[in-house]
Amino acid sequence: MLAALMNILKACWQPAVGGHVHTGSDVVGRQDGLLWYKDSGQHINGEFSMAVIQANSLLEDQSQIESGPLSLLDSGPYGTFVGVYDGHGGPETSCYINNHLFQHLKRFAAEQQSMSAEVIRKAYQATEEGFLSLVTEQWPMNPQIAAVGSCCLVGVISGGLIYTANLGDSRVVLGKLVKATGKVLAIQLSAEHNAGIESVRQELQSMHPEDKQVVVLKHNVWRVKGLIQEPLYAKFRLREPFKKPILSAEPSISVQPMQPQDLFLIFASDGLWEHLSNQEAVDIVHSNPHSGIARRLIKAALREAAKKREMRYSDLNKIDRGVRRHFHDDITVIVVFLDADLVSGASSLKGPTLSMRGGGINLPAHSLAPCTTPTRPCAT
Repeated sequence: MLAALMNILKACWQPAVGGHVHTGSDVVGRQDGLLWYKDSGQHINGEFSMAVIQANSLLEDQSQIESGPLSLLDSGPYGTFVGVYDGHGGPETSCYINNHLFQHLKRFAAEQQSMSAEVIRKAYQATEEGFLSLVTEQWPMNPQIAAVGSCCLVGVISGGLIYTANLGDSRVVLGKLVKATGKVLAIQLSAEHNAGIESVRQELQSMHPEDKQVVVLKHNVWRVKGLIQEPLYAKFRLREPFKKPILSAEPSISVQPMQPQDLFLIFASDGLWEHLSNQEAVDIVHSNPHSGIARRLIKAALREAAKKREMRYSDLNKIDRGVRRHFHDDITVIVVFLDADLVSGASSLKGPTLSMRGGGINLPAHSLAPCTTPTRPCAT
């Protein structure tokens, strides 16, 4: 009965051959306990580093980097696509996005024969509609699927432009060199949708003046209807139905020209930003070698998480997934370094194709229960 859902999960997580962790090669990334990492790789616009630390029993973060053709047509456009999908309530939505969003983007880019904010917006819409269709189909036998969701952060670098699209509270931060001082400034490119931000609460309240409970402070955390981000689907049941939609799948999109002073982009789920400020993260990237920098950022965040709980970092690392969630969230980090010369010509450059997904410990085939099977990210 759950065939469609299981196909999504199996496509998202492919066990490593023989169940062994690939520790001898960095081609598909490496696993070290709950940490998966790809220390260094090459995308069409420069270098990248990628890492994921798991805290939940099931990894709810999903992520990908795709570089090369951004269209189904050989005529282009070309560039780099980055996606960070922070699931909540379960991994199904973030996994679905990981499997479908980029393919939708390539289809719409082919139709328009270019990259644009409208192409990205249509890709989001098509992905949302596809998942809602799946929820409708699966609801009778698996009602919990209606309680899962995901943030969705996307970056596209193509034709000398940086496109940023976001739904939720993941974040992309640009490291920009200030020539006059030699310092690297942190510039947040993404707009966040989080009820903890006063302007977001004001917007929700202005859109729903008749609903005094549209945002509620619960356990010192602001939540939409007091429910969003709750893990148990029973808590999503409301006494009264919504009169009109409260949340939207319309992303906040920005487009800006790439400048020679733009050095790198840090894409990360909110698990990183709970412990590091934008400038702290940029300073770490700027002052350390490129290789392994995503892993270094995660470790810096974990050290801060341990400090807040007055415990040693080494003791935090001994805590297994599930229980680990009481100390920090799943964290995904993708650092993309920008080579201005490569970026300017990447819209038509036909270089090697890269396709990689963040790893972790997830589900075996035909099961919705946790397991300890390492995953093998996709890389070509």
